[in-house]
Amino acid sequence: MAVPDNNERFDSWLGHINRACGHFAGQLLDEGFRGTLEEHHANAMKLSVVDIAHARLFRTQQEVSRGNDAWFYTVFQLEGEAVMEQGGSQAVMRRGDITLIDASRPSSFTYTQRARQVSLLVPRHLVEQNLRSGDIPCARRLNGEMPVVQLSQRLLHESMQSPDLNACESEAALEAIICLLRPVLQVRDTAVSKKERQLARVMALIDNNIQSEALRPEWIAGEAGMSVRSLYRMFADKGLVVAQYIRNRRLDLCAQALRTACASEKLAGIGYSWGFTDHSHFSTAFKLRFGVSPGEYRKRWQ
Repeated sequence: MAVPDNNERFDSWLGHINRACGHFAGQLLDEGFRGTLEEHHANAMKLSVVDIAHARLFRTQQEVSRGNDAWFYTVFQLEGEAVMEQGGSQAVMRRGDITLIDASRPSSFTYTQRARQVSLLVPRHLVEQNLRSGDIPCARRLNGEMPVVQLSQRLLHESMQSPDLNACESEAALEAIICLLRPVLQVRDTAVSKKERQLARVMALIDNNIQSEALRPEWIAGEAGMSVRSLYRMFADKGLVVAQYIRNRRLDLCAQALRTACASEKLAGIGYSWGFTDHSHFSTAFKLRFGVSPGEYRKRWQ
């Protein structure tokens, strides 16, 4: 039997990456390539352990548009070194470090030497509801010597050794990891810019009127004393879209309501109370964001 050459082994491994982690393109850096991937699933906990050397993975807008962008990759460096890049930021990852990568934006991972890391898929709503600043720092190295980073690593490893976690327990573990990292992810310059203060006011305006049918970009811009174009630009600078942000906030609040809703409460009524007048649209949007229908989500929490 012929032994696969370097290119064949790389193509086979890249195919496995695409099935487990989403669409990536890739290239060999030299003849010393090696690559393995192990998948671990425990309800909401979906992660891959990647062992790789002498290769580069990247996601252009083409790869992003072909997959589901409702995730963040939370990358835990176990061994070796890797360079993670996104949006002009670069994190040189060493043992014990953690970083976030947004699945909805182009990114690049470079491995010039052997590296081993865990890529944990964290639903976007968990990250956004715990980091409400509007500016989620991606490709920023979280130093493995920080106590909260070490605690997050420990929680990840303990969760990996508990394959029988139920849906609620596994989602709680995901949220706990993000909550532990929140203090270091939200470190920022003490001088908050005028634009950031304006964005914070707009987000507060959205939250305070989230149930109103009048909550549209034109109304928000008028209330905030700015043009609609400026509103769009302000959100785009943070990698956000106004209408999508509003829809996701409403879906997050629907999910929160579903966790405590009784079995007799109508799903359409819950969606309607948070601004979804069309039940079919609500159900489709909810499943796209959370991976399950509103009814299944409620069953899991009950």
